[in-house]
Amino acid sequence: MRPDPPDMRPEPVEMREVLADHTTLRVGGPARRMITVETETELVEAARDLDASGEPLLVLGEGGFDGTVIKIATRGIAEDTTACSGAVITVAAGEPWDPLVRYSIERGWSGLEAMSGVPGLVGATPIQNVGAYGAEVSDLITMTRTLDRSTGQIKTLFPVECGFGYRTSRFKSDPGHFLVLSVTFQLLLGSMSQPIRYPELARALGVEVGQRARAAEVRQAVLSLRTAKGMVLDEHDHDTWSAGSFFTNPILSPDRALALPGNAPRFSQPDGMIKTSAAWLIEQAGFGKGYGHGAARLSGKHALALTNRSGATTADLLSLAREIRDGVEARFGIELVPEPVLVGCEL
Repeated sequence: MRPDPPDMRPEPVEMREVLADHTTLRVGGPARRMITVETETELVEAARDLDASGEPLLVLGEGGFDGTVIKIATRGIAEDTTACSGAVITVAAGEPWDPLVRYSIERGWSGLEAMSGVPGLVGATPIQNVGAYGAEVSDLITMTRTLDRSTGQIKTLFPVECGFGYRTSRFKSDPGHFLVLSVTFQLLLGSMSQPIRYPELARALGVEVGQRARAAEVRQAVLSLRTAKGMVLDEHDHDTWSAGSFFTNPILSPDRALALPGNAPRFSQPDGMIKTSAAWLIEQAGFGKGYGHGAARLSGKHALALTNRSGATTADLLSLAREIRDGVEARFGIELVPEPVLVGCEL
């Protein structure tokens, strides 16, 4: 993954684009300019030039944007399987995530399988601390190589510096400071998965929580579960025209958790806090699967996904999100927090 020599480096491709063509929700207005970068050198130099000129910069997101959008198309996977610690892989930010998961299983590397079917690129995973079915990327990341946009210098951050938390990180809480260039993961060698942590997944595999299964079987089980919930992208299925889970699951103090109805889901956390289910709160507040008006609706398969039934605008989806957020707060006194990063708009 060495950058191209300067005399061999192609110019970034520049175009005018509507961002709806590049988001899983199929919403987003025009960008003043979009450039596609295919090497780390292009990415770093484009970001440095834009920051130096004061041009607003967005690494592909939603909403209209009066500035330059960079579409990251960098590729490359550097592998080191000689260490006793397993497989150490450094992956370019522009590599698609789910093909990486599939590739890791094919190579006999264990750790990513429970996060199968998650859309997006590798560079986004540390920002969101992407996770699914009891696994999080922060458990596997050893280094994140970034461009520190405040100094223009390359900076490598180790996990202790990344501020990882539930669906958050230093990168998310301090947007615009760091641009992720590549991510290094440490995976185990072998065909067996990591211990299964999530009861629903354990039931699907026919194992007990804490046991292992073949990583390939875990991947297939996860993809089946996600497909049933409309969480695997399908161009022909409007239930998948979403950003995945729109709200994070609330983390409550024990006292606040006690105030929930007795049948509310409760998951104890290592720090003594209690996680509950945003989907359960949404449905109990009167917003069932398929709820909505016009083209912006909850998924017919999962109440936590806001979907575009074709033709919805960003305003339509945000209006629905506000209605749901306010309804849950009125019913339970809990304010749901959006999981996607909102650009150029507020909830």
